[in-house]
Amino acid sequence: MKNESGWKNKSKEKIEHIFAFCEEYKTFLNRAKTEREAVTCIKEYLIQHGFKEETHAHKVFRINRGKEVIAFSRGNLSPEEGFNIIVAHIDAPRLDLKQSPLYEDVGLAMLRTHYYGGIKKYQWVAIPLALHGVIVRADGTSIHIAVGEGSDEPVFVIDDLLPHLSRKVQDEKKLSEAIEGEKLTLLFGSMPLADEEKEAVKKYILQVLNEKYTIVEDDFISAEIEIVPAFKARDVGIDRSMIGAYGQDDRACAFTLLKALCDTNNQQHPCIAIFTDKEEVGSEGNTGLKSNFFQIFLYDILTGMNMKNDEAFMRKILFLSRALSADVNGAFNPTFQDVHEKQNACYLGRGVCISKFTGHGGKVGASDAHAEYVGEIRRLLNKEGVIWQTGELGKIDEGGGGTVAKFHAIYGMDIIDCGTPLLTMHSPFEVSSKLDIYETYRAFKAFLNS
Repeated sequence: MKNESGWKNKSKEKIEHIFAFCEEYKTFLNRAKTEREAVTCIKEYLIQHGFKEETHAHKVFRINRGKEVIAFSRGNLSPEEGFNIIVAHIDAPRLDLKQSPLYEDVGLAMLRTHYYGGIKKYQWVAIPLALHGVIVRADGTSIHIAVGEGSDEPVFVIDDLLPHLSRKVQDEKKLSEAIEGEKLTLLFGSMPLADEEKEAVKKYILQVLNEKYTIVEDDFISAEIEIVPAFKARDVGIDRSMIGAYGQDDRACAFTLLKALCDTNNQQHPCIAIFTDKEEVGSEGNTGLKSNFFQIFLYDILTGMNMKNDEAFMRKILFLSRALSADVNGAFNPTFQDVHEKQNACYLGRGVCISKFTGHGGKVGASDAHAEYVGEIRRLLNKEGVIWQTGELGKIDEGGGGTVAKFHAIYGMDIIDCGTPLLTMHSPFEVSSKLDIYETYRAFKAFLNS
């Protein structure tokens, strides 16, 4: 079994093609820093490639509350033979503003936050941050904001403590406790409103917000503002072979799935691509994969095809379907090698990673793919010349993680995890290999066409 760098098998022309492909990926990362922005990008691309919202069309998509997209492409076979399904998520670990975030202390305006998903809190201090999201005013009108991305725009920051004063309050604590969640407060302004004595800075900030966005303080109650890193996707390494950016978990798989779906034509089985929300917090809520949006979408699709659409029929179709849970995996870390088991780890630059199971400890919370299905995926990837590898997320007792695979496995379909390896996963600046991004796209395309 070979497990070596995939770059060895790429010609100069192919490398140039991979680099060009990843330029489009970097643009997507820069535009899609939140799940709402990802939906906007996905919708635009789907429409450009002939997808419509009418359920009778051959290529159909639907959007759920601006945070989730499902797209369908008819194949040569009837849905009665089952679907080829790939599901990726478009949310990412971040900070959210609280519903009453703005306060003033020691002459500074601050915003209170609540972290979303699994983050290392110390990684979010003393870096430039941007605000993205939507504010719904009392009259029902809304405004979308994105502040901190342009070179002429202000950025925001969470203050950290200088080393001269941090010995007792930070340095002697465990790393996970050195930065408390309630101390992840955003520095927002410092100028006072003239002729005001009480909360003069806060009042000036509210005046600025009202002049710029016509909002008042109470409008934060019905807002969803996400705090994300302000930096752009960048090439990493002197050879420019890697990409560093925020949100590659799981927009690496979302982008490659979108491209694969739109580049798939004349496939045998009908295809479904799901771009879901809330994976980082357990797929809860009505835009997560646990909601009924998927079933409602299937009902509409079958109706548009003039087919039977009762529950028993849909259950049978899903039982016969095949799926990939598209999600990233943690690549072997050269600095912290002890948390990995080398023989069963995935590596940067060695292709898309297939993970038979996830979970933690004794495979708790995992969807464990059957050997027959693993063999089927092996044959498919080998036939198409896709560079791939297998991998687990760390040593058995070091932790582990979960994906959405188990939520689709309950329908009885075969499903396996498949995605891009990442370094510094869940950090504000995750690192991927350009080769792995491209091979992930090739794997998804091969699967949808199978």
